[in-house]
Amino acid sequence: MAKKISEIRRPEIISALRTALEEDGMSLPGNDQIAKHGDMSRQLIRHYFKDGEDMMLALCEAMEEVYRDCLVKTAIAARGGSRLTIFLDFYFNYLADTGLPKPADDAVYDALLAYSNTHESVRKRLYDGYSLVQMTFAHEFQVTYPDLPQAACKELAYLVIVTMYGHWKMVANIGFSESHHRVSREALDRLIESYVANYEEPEEP
Repeated sequence: MAKKISEIRRPEIISALRTALEEDGMSLPGNDQIAKHGDMSRQLIRHYFKDGEDMMLALCEAMEEVYRDCLVKTAIAARGGSRLTIFLDFYFNYLADTGLPKPADDAVYDALLAYSNTHESVRKRLYDGYSLVQMTFAHEFQVTYPDLPQAACKELAYLVIVTMYGHWKMVANIGFSESHHRVSREALDRLIESYVANYEEPEEP
């Protein structure tokens, strides 16, 4: 069945928006800038997206789809091995040489986070997306370490996200050496080992 024209045009506009964010470093490019990068008209953009918030929500969805596809490919690459290990390797770009690089999308996520400061719908969409990543990692921790309490798995999953986000701000945005991939990745291994060896359930407040 042929695709609807909207199923073609909307992704094209979002692709142009992403390119504008990556190349121009703007929080939310104007329609002129998006049109330039997508070789399209401003009228086309206005036809498919009512405003910037609508576009940013669609961009969130597109980015989520990219990572879903990456994680499926990464899970297949695990071939019966530890998905936890290979997921961590993916997020710290250890798999780039195997054809599974982490997307170079830090400028795009910076723009989304900046935009979310004043747009609750985008903030909620980002929260839901990161929460899903946390749940995915918590599940993989539980599978890999079945004796580790569920609370510990959730904590570790959260710390993975915090480390991953902070790491890429330093490397991709600030200019720290990519050699820090190893620093962050190995630090997580040591953190996991400490949880497995020493975790104690926190007392109820």
